[in-house]
Amino acid sequence: MQPEHILKGSFLLAAFASFILSVAIYFQADDMDGRLNGIYVGIWVPSILALGAFVLAHRGTPK
Repeated sequence: MQPEHILKGSFLLAAFASFILSVAIYFQADDMDGRLNGIYVGIWVPSILALGAFVLAHRGTPK
């Protein structure tokens, strides 16, 4: 496999894991603080994807 495919897969896997973790935390929480923790972890998903896009775009630029 090419390193770029591994990098893309890693970022997608991290974003998907964050999504699954946030859903689990949200629905297992008994109080509002626990649900807010689930929402906080859910906010990581677009951040991870944005970081991946930034890293991949930066790798593509010639030095």
